Amino acid sequence: MQGLGWIAAIVVGGLAGWIASIIMKADTGLITNVIIGIVGAVIANALLSFFGVYTQAGSWLAQGVAGLIGAIILIWLYRAVAR
Repeated sequence: MQGLGWIAAIVVGGLAGWIASIIMKADTGLITNVIIGIVGAVIANALLSFFGVYTQAGSWLAQGVAGLIGAIILIWLYRAVAR
């Protein structure tokens, strides 16, 4: 979450993780939502940059969408490995 402050990264990551847990019907807590949102944003930014799509550094909306996509991918991967 380059370009955002630490507090903003936690807020955006938490919201992205919370929305992803609702979409994927995962029962996760507050700390887990923040972690999967922030880590998900990092993963999604790496995947998107591989395909030539770059989110604007500092844009809350772009980082939120990237966090949401990444968090959904993380929840999906966890469920695939856990089976």
